[in-house]
Amino acid sequence: MRGFSYLNRVANALCSPRVDRKVRLGQCGLCVTASDSKLQPGFGLLFDIDGVLVRGKTPIPAAKKAFQKLVNPQGQFLVPVVFVTNAGNCLRQTKADQLSHILGVPISQDQVMMSHSPLRMFRKYQDKCVLVSGQGPVLDIAKNLGFSKVVTIDMLRESFPLLDMVDHNRRPKILPSSDVNLPKIDAVILFGEPIRWETNLQLIVDVLLTNGNLGGAHNNQSYPHIPVLACNMDLMWMAEAQSPRFGHGTFLVCLENIYKKITGKDLKYEALMGKPSELTYHYAEYLIRSQAAEREWRNPIGNLYAIGDNLMTDIYGANLYNRYLEEKSSRKSSKALAKVVAGTGSKASAVSQEEESDNAWESELAPPSATSCRSVLVCTGVYDPHTQVPSDPSECITETVFHGHRDFRFDPALVEPGHLVQDVDAAVQLIFEQENFVPL
Repeated sequence: MRGFSYLNRVANALCSPRVDRKVRLGQCGLCVTASDSKLQPGFGLLFDIDGVLVRGKTPIPAAKKAFQKLVNPQGQFLVPVVFVTNAGNCLRQTKADQLSHILGVPISQDQVMMSHSPLRMFRKYQDKCVLVSGQGPVLDIAKNLGFSKVVTIDMLRESFPLLDMVDHNRRPKILPSSDVNLPKIDAVILFGEPIRWETNLQLIVDVLLTNGNLGGAHNNQSYPHIPVLACNMDLMWMAEAQSPRFGHGTFLVCLENIYKKITGKDLKYEALMGKPSELTYHYAEYLIRSQAAEREWRNPIGNLYAIGDNLMTDIYGANLYNRYLEEKSSRKSSKALAKVVAGTGSKASAVSQEEESDNAWESELAPPSATSCRSVLVCTGVYDPHTQVPSDPSECITETVFHGHRDFRFDPALVEPGHLVQDVDAAVQLIFEQENFVPL
């Protein structure tokens, strides 16, 4: 309950548009001041989009004001910025064009990270036949990510029309031909929530229970099933409505429970990406470093700030990655100590094999240079400072509050924001003060 009691203590103070608060300065290590001949940032910013910059298609008023602080008169960013969204229904360039229009500053596709962006690192599937689920230009998205053999749900339905039977009006009037040219499906990629949930749920379960061969009957003993890679775990997201709307996380809940109800076994994921996964933040940091290198900023990017509106994705994810960075630093220290001990001839045990092994995806990217990832929560989206949290600690908080994905355990420390502010403009101002960063 520690994280939620913290939020309750400060919620009332955030009801006014302007929040006066004292900040701790001098914590950035390699931060710069206005007295430097050339201002160079030692930090990077990760912005969520829905609930932070926009609600649906409506810009949040503070967003444009915040981004005027982040660019110089030529429209160049003063600090490295990446937009980290769990949306996955369009190409990066499309999202960059939307953001440029909303914020009034030029945004490059290299500054945009969709929930599916880390799929570029899963090269072992790029030559395999993959089924993709979602909405929007899913075929173009998959090919843009490097996948060469792609099957969509619509293609499956056209080849096997007798499998989609919920909507009576869409049932075939004439029995289809038995000639099907679709190859066996090797993996399933879930980009985001589809439009016809019943169709996608039925056909995905069919694929899993036939080991990718829809010409056969279900085989509940076919376990483990073919690989499933899922993007975007948001249970809900904030649009123009007064309350949050279902997200792809809700679709995943349906899929997981249907699969388990039929087979008695848990649906397994080869990878989960999008916030709050460490993989997503690691990839976002890679984009931050790439921007800094392109601008020839020589200061290492030591601190990341993740600005979001959702405790269970934005804040949880940033804090989880911060914990990863701390553990990474600790492992490096342990390895260095083990080498020193080995050099002295001591019989002390070496670093364990588990500590030596890293996540498989880490080999695709350079090691992180950041030492911290600090979370900043805004009150313009999913998070409502007036929401009541169970006051009795004996209540099952994991059931009543935790909206995170099934495979992420609830940890109160991970949903406690490093900072709580009214909106994104207040967040940028706070970060500048934290970093002692004064734009020239």
